Amino acid sequence: MINVLRRGLLVLLAVFPLFVLAAPAAQQVVQRTTSEMLQNLKANKEQYRSNPSAFYDALNRIIGPVVDTDGISRSIMTVKYSRGASPEQMTRFQENFKRSLMQFYGNALLEYDNQDIRVLPSSAKQSDPDRTSVNMEVRGSNGTIYPVTYTMVKINDQWMLRNVTINGINIGKLFRDQFADAMQRNGNDLNKTIDGWAQVVANAKNTEAGQQAAGHE
Repeated sequence: MINVLRRGLLVLLAVFPLFVLAAPAAQQVVQRTTSEMLQNLKANKEQYRSNPSAFYDALNRIIGPVVDTDGISRSIMTVKYSRGASPEQMTRFQENFKRSLMQFYGNALLEYDNQDIRVLPSSAKQSDPDRTSVNMEVRGSNGTIYPVTYTMVKINDQWMLRNVTINGINIGKLFRDQFADAMQRNGNDLNKTIDGWAQVVANAKNTEAGQQAAGHE
């Protein structure tokens, strides 16, 4: 249970605290939104445990508007597959991708138990005004520190989540590899891969990279 909690928590932290409305002080915004989400969870934890769907909805209200779902989806598919996908297939993959993340991360976060989370100050000037990184540290109950780095891009003057690296593992690359493997298993049937993506996400935690990202190798 502790390993599942740690894995789910760290990956969840890659997604939800990015309610970024303007370019300056991204680290401060991440900290404020992280605190807001954890306070909401603390106040409603028992309700969410008995009605997880309510928690998924709460996560989606916060995450949905600030995740670059289109950019992430195309990155996971890669040009090899996305260029042959219809608009309907892209939309369906984006919806399946977001829904599966809400469910997986939501279930993990319900086991959250007051780990220490710290947003780090910016260590270097960003050379690209439309791309930046925010670093965090998550200290587990055993004192182990797990580094988390968010990659954000500015779209229509709003910072959006594009990728995350957890404990040295690039989550975008992990999902790209999972997508390619699923396509191969499904005989390059894009519809079948899209429809089964929720199970791919659920299985990703059992890969070697997923184990390393969770902080236990």
